[in-house]
Amino acid sequence: MLAEAGIEVVGENRAQELERKHAEYGDTFRWHFIGHLQSNKVKVVNRICELVHSLDSDSAAGRLTVPALVEVNLGGEPSKSGIAPEDLPRFLELYGDVRGLMTMPPETADPEASRPYFRQLRELAEEHGLKELSMGTSQDYRVAAEEGTTFVRVGSILYGE
Repeated sequence: MLAEAGIEVVGENRAQELERKHAEYGDTFRWHFIGHLQSNKVKVVNRICELVHSLDSDSAAGRLTVPALVEVNLGGEPSKSGIAPEDLPRFLELYGDVRGLMTMPPETADPEASRPYFRQLRELAEEHGLKELSMGTSQDYRVAAEEGTTFVRVGSILYGE
């Protein structure tokens, strides 16, 4: 079990799964929401989570009551969530409890290809006085760590593909 291995914080990317897992494991873990946050799911996240990694909409920001990381789409990919980097100052004024930033760089087989995105996110966070960075997955977490991440998403290392 994860708790026996010393894991204290777990993330979930779907509100329904978050509810189900929280009902099963309760306060065994501290819960983070890492998926796209739809405004109609905010009530569940507010009740269970201590941190949201994926705030990117005005409507969700208007309903959220827990600290958040703003998701920034540095690759400009239309298939991914996140605000454009140039929208960050406006968005930071919109929600008062932003602790940091999150990004998902373009998919690549080479972890080094993610480095410029991780570096840019760290620089954006520093520019705005934000301390937390959620970047890196099972395939590129080492590069993310070198660039200063404070949270990584390593599900496939733990559970397999």
